[in-house]
Amino acid sequence: MTTDTESVSTDAGAARRGAEEPTLTVDELAARAGVTVRTIRFYSTKGLLPPPVIGPRRVGHYGQDHLSRLALIEELQHQGMTLAAIERYLEQLPPGLSAHDLAIHRAVVASWAPDSAEDMPRAELERRAGRALSGEDLDRLAAMSVIARTQVPGTYRVDLGLLRLGVRLLDVPIAHETILAARTVLMEHTRSAAHELSRLFRDEVWGPYRERESDPEHMAAMRSLSAHMQPMVVQALVTAFQRSLKEELREWLKES
Repeated sequence: MTTDTESVSTDAGAARRGAEEPTLTVDELAARAGVTVRTIRFYSTKGLLPPPVIGPRRVGHYGQDHLSRLALIEELQHQGMTLAAIERYLEQLPPGLSAHDLAIHRAVVASWAPDSAEDMPRAELERRAGRALSGEDLDRLAAMSVIARTQVPGTYRVDLGLLRLGVRLLDVPIAHETILAARTVLMEHTRSAAHELSRLFRDEVWGPYRERESDPEHMAAMRSLSAHMQPMVVQALVTAFQRSLKEELREWLKES
């Protein structure tokens, strides 16, 4: 016998699996990912990309997990990693990661690099999104800080790191006002956490060594330490937030 909570969880899982059924051809996957079909096939031969699901007439179909994995590979390349290093990185990931989990890994990796944004016309934005975008869709993406309107009519400043996630959220039945409220909450608390962590690092790590600021080698070592700490702190924050959110959802489902 299943509980109400188990039923809700099962239904949600089934809906999620259904939403992630492979439906993209190799050409559509290439267009969504901003790469060539040749690149996709090359990654497949190297084992960086799982094989497609073979459908009727022997046509391969790809899903969101392929798209998220391509985005992760692209981000790792931006970090200067070789294909061999990327292959080792991917081998260390737990098996069976969902598109959502891969997107989190990409977000963590992207935090190591400067922000990447690109100006593009609406047609290119829709090509990257893999769908036509209504005026309401554009408003929602802007509310999530995925895009920003520029002074050039019909041209948008697009945060490439958030685009795929933002497009997926367009199909989630959440009101525009709720998105704005959620963004406000996230920005408020993440800025507060960043401020406190920065203060802690400054006072407890950097502070004791201030008297050696005249030593160039020491200062270079401290800057290197701070650079290496950033991805570790981001990973810790993401992991802590995931666990906290799961606990909150578990409690909420129990009360429902």
